Amino acid sequence: MKNSPKSNATSDPSNRVEADWNYEATVAEVEAILTQIESGELDLADVFDRFSTAVESLRQCEAFLAQRQKQVDLLIETLTDEQEF
Repeated sequence: MKNSPKSNATSDPSNRVEADWNYEATVAEVEAILTQIESGELDLADVFDRFSTAVESLRQCEAFLAQRQKQVDLLIETLTDEQEF
């Protein structure tokens, strides 16, 4: 079924609910896109579409990692402050 919610959620990253987003799955999707592009079997328009999807996915990954880095930095700062007392 093409119109089922499950197929829409997995085929279009913009439809995903944030709670359903997964870093590892997104990286795997980007790797799959790169493999498709490198295969040389896609039409030029499809290459641009897939590349655009990959770039957006990588932006999501970058934002996720930046947020997690801030959390780690805050935890380290908190631990450092607690050890000073």
